[in-house]
Amino acid sequence: AHIFAKHQRQASSKSLRVALHVHGIAMDEQTERSFLKQPGVNLNVRKRVGKRTPGKQGVRWYKNIGLGFRTPRSASEGKYIDKKCPFTGNVSIRGRILSGIVHSTKMDKTIVVRRNYLHFVKKYQRYEKRHTNISAHLSPCFRANEGDTVIMGQCRPLSKTVRFNVIKVIPAGGLAKKAFASF
Repeated sequence: AHIFAKHQRQASSKSLRVALHVHGIAMDEQTERSFLKQPGVNLNVRKRVGKRTPGKQGVRWYKNIGLGFRTPRSASEGKYIDKKCPFTGNVSIRGRILSGIVHSTKMDKTIVVRRNYLHFVKKYQRYEKRHTNISAHLSPCFRANEGDTVIMGQCRPLSKTVRFNVIKVIPAGGLAKKAFASF
């Protein structure tokens, strides 16, 4: 009985692998415990003869967020599933557009952005340096390292502390990490 149960488990896992491969999804793309898919996209579409472009015919859904920002190629042709991505998920960018320097990338799909600013002290007629840290969602279509400059747009609350979504990454050109930039 034990050997039969072992073979049955192996057969069911093989059939699951085959079924996922038939629908065009590889096992390494599924990173969570639940099955990930884009809402409104039919994974059971039969392959048609001819040229098919990404984003058409139920292959992958993506959108243009507007405001002069282009949809990255990794978002339109990628295989990741992220419901909080501004290009492939259910999030709209509205409100403020801010920029800052990446301070930490230790969280999963979330970064900490440091924004430096000057505060005027009226008594002394001088400015003092201040900063604020903002948590922002980083979609898998971007790669950001500490020291990079990012442009982020305001969106609905994605978690307790995250209210911004990264919409553009400008890599640091060999500059020192976490340096206080000049104004």
